[in-house]
Amino acid sequence: MRVWVDLTNSPHVMVFRPLIERMREDGHEVEVTARDFAQTLELCERFGIEHTAIGRHRGGRLIDKAGGLFSRSYALARWARGRRFDVAMGHGSNDVTVAAWLRRIPASTAFDYEWARVQHNVNCRLAKAVVVPDAIPPERLYQYGARGKIRAYEGLKEEYYLADFEPDPAVLQELGLDSAQPIVVLRTPPDVSLYHRFENDLFAQVLERVRGAAQAVVLPRTAEQRAELARAGGFIVPERAIDAPSLVAFADTVVSAGGTMNREAVALGTPVYTTFEGRLGAVDELLLREGRLRRLSDPTEIELEKRGDGAVNRVRRDPRVLIKQLLSAVD
Repeated sequence: MRVWVDLTNSPHVMVFRPLIERMREDGHEVEVTARDFAQTLELCERFGIEHTAIGRHRGGRLIDKAGGLFSRSYALARWARGRRFDVAMGHGSNDVTVAAWLRRIPASTAFDYEWARVQHNVNCRLAKAVVVPDAIPPERLYQYGARGKIRAYEGLKEEYYLADFEPDPAVLQELGLDSAQPIVVLRTPPDVSLYHRFENDLFAQVLERVRGAAQAVVLPRTAEQRAELARAGGFIVPERAIDAPSLVAFADTVVSAGGTMNREAVALGTPVYTTFEGRLGAVDELLLREGRLRRLSDPTEIELEKRGDGAVNRVRRDPRVLIKQLLSAVD
C-alpha cells in the first residue's frame, strides 16, 4: 500500500520510526510529512527519516490552533493531491485526518490520552480506525464518535517503539555528564514560559530544587523555554535534538509534566515522577496504581542520588501489532 505518515510533534518521530522502517521492509511505500514544531524536524534528520516539512505551530490560543488546523490541513491536502495514498495516519494529528478526509483517503488516528476533547472530536469522527491502549475504557471514547472504530493494543506504545532500543552511552559524553554522579532529567510542560507565565507552579519549584544539587538536564519544548532556562542558569540544556531515550535510560530520576517521557522512563525502568496537573488519563491512572509512576506533590520527595544497579525487566512488544491496527483503516 501507499502510506502517508504525518508527524506534528517530537514524540511522534519516536513512535513512527520503527513503524516506518517495518512497513517499508514489508513492501509498503511510505511518505512522511512533518510540522516545524519543537524538535520534530531535527529528530527526523537525526533518524534519517526523509520528510516534507509542511506548516508550523501557530500558538497556544484556541483561535491560533483553529487557524493552524485550517491552514496546515489545506496545505497537506494540496500536497497529497495526485499521490494516490491508500491510507493516512498520525499520532493525534488533526491536520492529516482533516486533509485525508478532504482527499477521501482512509485515515487512522492514534493517541494514549483520552481527555483532549477538541482534538479527539475531530480525529475520531473523521478517522476510520482509532488506535489506543487497552487501558482506556472504550466508553470514554464514544463521546468522540469512536464507537465501532476502536483498535486497542496491550501495554504502552513505548514498549512497541522501544522494542529494538538499547541505550547508547555516547549521550552522556555529548552532554558532559559524569555517570558516577546523580543525573536528573526534566521535561518541561507545554507552557511557553517556565517562570513568568507559568501555570504549573510545582514544576517551577522542581527546577529550583534540582538547580546545582545534581546534574540536571532540562529538555525544553520551545525556543522560548530554552532561552529562559539559559537566563536562569544552573541547568544543562541541550542546544539540539539528542538521544533522549538513552538519556532517560541512564538517568537516576526523571521528572516530567508531559506524558511520553514519563512512559519512556517506565518502559526503560527509570524512576519517574509526574507533575501533570490536568485530568489524568487511564494509562497514567494504571501506572500510578501499579507503582510504576509516582505523582509528585512536594519537590523534596525527589531523590537526588544514584539509583541501584538492579536488572530491569523490560517489556518489548512487536511494532507490527500497531502497524496492523493502523492499516486496518483500509478495511
